[in-house]
Formats: sequence, C-alpha cells, structure tokens
Amino acid sequence: MFEDQADAPSTLALDIAIDRVNFQQRVSAHARIARLDHSVKQIFILPGIVLGFSIAGVHFDRAFAGRVVLGLMAATLIACSNYVLNELLDAPFDRLHPTKKNRPAACGLVHPGWGYVQWIAMMLAGMTLAYFVSTGFMVSAAWLWLMGCIYNIPPVRSKDLPYVDVLSESINNPIRFCLGWFIATAALMPPISLLVSYWMLGAYFMALKRFSEFRQIGDADLASSYRRSFRFYGEESLLNSVVFYAAASMLFFGAFIMRYRLELILSFPLIAWTMAVYFGLAFEPESAVQNPEKLYREPRLMAPLLACAAVFTFLLFVRLPWLAQMFPKSLP
Repeated sequence: MFEDQADAPSTLALDIAIDRVNFQQRVSAHARIARLDHSVKQIFILPGIVLGFSIAGVHFDRAFAGRVVLGLMAATLIACSNYVLNELLDAPFDRLHPTKKNRPAACGLVHPGWGYVQWIAMMLAGMTLAYFVSTGFMVSAAWLWLMGCIYNIPPVRSKDLPYVDVLSESINNPIRFCLGWFIATAALMPPISLLVSYWMLGAYFMALKRFSEFRQIGDADLASSYRRSFRFYGEESLLNSVVFYAAASMLFFGAFIMRYRLELILSFPLIAWTMAVYFGLAFEPESAVQNPEKLYREPRLMAPLLACAAVFTFLLFVRLPWLAQMFPKSLP
C-alpha cells in the first residue's frame, strides 16, 4: 500500500510534466530545493560560538571574524546539500502532503541528474570552506552531511523509524553547536552534558513538529503514507515523547551549569517560558512549528526567545559570586 500510494501521481504524468519544464523554470526549481530561506536555522551555531568564546577566553580579532564568516558559509552549503537530497528522495511522499506537494521536486520541476550533481557540488564547496576554519569544524561539517545521508537514503533512511527519526534529525543541533564551538576554539572539546542537552532540546522541537504535522493531516492512513514513522505514532505517544525530551534537556543543562557556569541558573524561567510558548504553537492549525524557518514571524515566541538569548549571553560574561553562597555544596 505504501509503495503504491507513494507513486501518485503516475510516473507517466510526471514524465510529461518534466518534459514541459523550460530552462528558466528548471534553474529556479534547483535554486529553490537548496532552501536558502532555511539558512535561519544556522542560528543554532551561534550558542556554540558564544559559549566557546566565553569558556575558552578567545579574543575577538580579524582572524576570529573571518572564521565566523567562513564557518557560517560552509555550514549553509552543507545544509543546502542535505536539503537537495531530501527534496529528491522525498518527492513521491511529498505529493501526499497537503502543502509539501507544491515543492519543486514533487511537482516534477527538478531534473534528477542535475539534482544529484548539485547535492555533491554543494557538499564539496562546503567542505572546502570548512577546511580553512579548523580540523574540528571540518569533522563536524562532515558529520552534519553524513547525518543527512543516514536520515534520507535507503536502506537506513532513519526518518522512517519511529523515535529514531526525531533523534537522528535533532542530533543536527549538537552538531551545529560543535560547528560554532570549533569556530571559536580548537583547544577545548565542548562539554558532553551541554551537547546532550542541546540534542534533547532539538528532539523536543522536532517531536512537536511531528505532532503538529500529524494533527494537520488528520487522517492516520494518509499520514502513514506520507511518513512511514506515522504508522507507529499517535498524538498521545508524540506528546509523551515531548515531555521526555524536555525533561532530559533540562536535566543535562542543569548538570552543565552546576559544573561550568552557575549564573546560567537564572536563565531557567526564560527558557521554560520559551518552551511553553513553542508547545502552544504546535496546537495551532497551519502551525509555524512545521516550518521552523518561519518562526521569526511569531511575536509571541520571539519576545521570550530574544529575552532568553540576551540574558543567557549576559550571564556568560558576568560573574555573580552570591549565587555560590545560595547553592553551597552540602557534601564533601
């Protein structure tokens, strides 16, 4: 059933549509599948830069600024490479989605051969730039690209596996954190507790995206045809996983701040506020949670998010000794 439905519309109809695409439409379609409008997601690199800058005591100079520019360009190219692959391989399934059916590849506007050349070319361009940032950055960039392959390419295709789909997609968050960290410093490794927290926070966002998608489709059979992992999900199971990811994220973040930066405990209320607003957005029809690149249009989310970012950054560079007196060690 899954394979039959994924073939709609018919191959013959698509072949006819592809033959009618002119050169200008083709070029436009190939530019669109790179999803440059999703570059806003590179914002997840910034915490790595800021924390690496703070903890490693890096000095801001021209070389550092150059690494930031090169690093963001490299990360964007690697991400675009992954998006191209996603568009190419997901086209049959996107045709079953109420909005993704309008994507260029799903409409037959993309030439598959050109698409795979574009996928590899953008990866090579990104890795070339990554080489000039640092070794740690280049390894992290390669890891980001490899996860795109694991997520999209059969027979692994982790996006089809329940819970693994969320965890394998959201691991891009700590990878992006590492990209930012290795832009700032190559002398230290990022704390594991913080990476796990960042991973679980990404899983929280991704699980809510799945929940919102599932609610919007509104038909379990159609949802499972569009995304195989939806065969095993329901609204209740998705929300249960959301609670798990949120709790795990804050647990590991707490472990990080108690070890490295106690001042960050004051950011907890703003983090909780941001997460609560995001949770509420997932229940709205046509929710922006399904398209994170559009979340900047949500003032209800932007207010706590910007406040959280400002306070978080401030607390990274300001010491508050009285906090240590409020949270004394009670055991030797």
